[in-house]
Amino acid sequence: MDWGEAPQYWLTRFCFQRALGFIYLIGFLVLMRQGRALIGERGILPAPLFVKRARFRDSPSLFFLRCTDRSLTLGAWAGLVLSVGAMSGLSEAYGFALSVGVWASLWVLYLSFVNIGQTFYGFGWESMLLEAGFLAIFLGPSRAEPPVLVIWLLRWMLFRVMFGAGLIKLRGDECWRKLTCLDFHFETQPLPNPFSRAFHRLPRPVHHAGVLYNHLVELVVPFGYFWPQWLRYPCAALTLLFQLILIASGNLSWLNYLTLVLCIPVLDDMLLSRLLPLAPPAVLERSAMHHGAALALTALVGVLSIRPALNLLSRQQAMNLSYDPLHLVNTYGAFGGVTRERLEVVLEGTDAPAPTPDAHWREYEFKGKPGDPRRRPPVVSPYHHRLDWQMWFAPMSSYAQHPWILNLVARLLQGNEAVLGLLRKNPFPDTPPRHVRAELYLYRFSRSGEAGWWVRTRLGSYLPPLSLEHPGFRLVLQEMGWLEEVEQARRTTT
Repeated sequence: MDWGEAPQYWLTRFCFQRALGFIYLIGFLVLMRQGRALIGERGILPAPLFVKRARFRDSPSLFFLRCTDRSLTLGAWAGLVLSVGAMSGLSEAYGFALSVGVWASLWVLYLSFVNIGQTFYGFGWESMLLEAGFLAIFLGPSRAEPPVLVIWLLRWMLFRVMFGAGLIKLRGDECWRKLTCLDFHFETQPLPNPFSRAFHRLPRPVHHAGVLYNHLVELVVPFGYFWPQWLRYPCAALTLLFQLILIASGNLSWLNYLTLVLCIPVLDDMLLSRLLPLAPPAVLERSAMHHGAALALTALVGVLSIRPALNLLSRQQAMNLSYDPLHLVNTYGAFGGVTRERLEVVLEGTDAPAPTPDAHWREYEFKGKPGDPRRRPPVVSPYHHRLDWQMWFAPMSSYAQHPWILNLVARLLQGNEAVLGLLRKNPFPDTPPRHVRAELYLYRFSRSGEAGWWVRTRLGSYLPPLSLEHPGFRLVLQEMGWLEEVEQARRTTT
């Protein structure tokens, strides 16, 4: 291999665009399957109500024009079709205008959902996908020479993702400095998978070595993304291995998959051609407009990077923050704090006339989060069960800090079909329950000799029994502006 050869990026762009198209596909598939239940007209956090209260300049979205279940569904379908076009390469086969149009449309559509998605779209990987998607607009079609400047901007984004995550750990939870965080992480992470228990059972010295590897990959390796091939390749390999370990040990949505995609620009055609023997066209176009757009983009990102860069240097470093409503250049981070115990909120319902001590309570089962201790944790990533993730956050504070859970209870009391579709098991298939409550449990992985996957202990009540006739519950819904909408949905379903 000739280390002195100038790197080329035609194949790099080829792989990056198709991989990013796949991530977009997952994002819009989640919207197709969950959007109506989460933010639809009768969803947990109805987007039409949000649009009425929000200002366009604070949350720019196409759905300010029309926000209905039909328009949300059409938007998700359009995103799916465009994602398939990006994955297949059709978007790159017919010139600069089509390429820009497809990638810009993907970005605008997904931005439109994120900006009205409220709590359910407040995850850091939403901004990651939007920032990467915006940069992809400027990569150009298959017959254009990829702008090296855009490749470097993608490396700068990956640097902020990794280095920001490393710094937030050192500045956050002391267990990262004591090398003990992995003693807890695999058990207490948002959505464990079937292998998480095996990772949790590894000897403590292995866990401590894993934290050291985490610090190496997040705090040292990112500086190698900008060096020549002899250092970039090993740094990319270490990052790829790190992300694969995270994928194997838990369900972190598409966070790790998107980070793998961002590793592709750290490579170049010299290496990728050995793995994927494809040749670029004989002549690559050099468009002055394309070159000018790349220069303008670089200047824009340079200016917008000032605040994220200052945030990296700050002792009060913020995690997963967007500095503009377009999510163009953001700051990232993950697991600045690690919980030592796994708390779970378990929703239960009863059809008894009154929630007396002898009432029979039946448990709602979620698709991703732990519930039945006998059930094996599923593999769901890169798919994203958004409600399950929010249920992981809920027990970290009272339900007053998570008001959406009250609307979730209202939907369960109504028997809302879309919301029930988010669950694995509906214990009331015929008629909705009369009362719903939330119980707080402590979960831990079962040990050798213990039955099931989990052992759980009830700690107490998280949310008292509620019914649609409960005066306090109705007052809270009224203060939140949901009572009229809940009543209308109730009349519709009955």
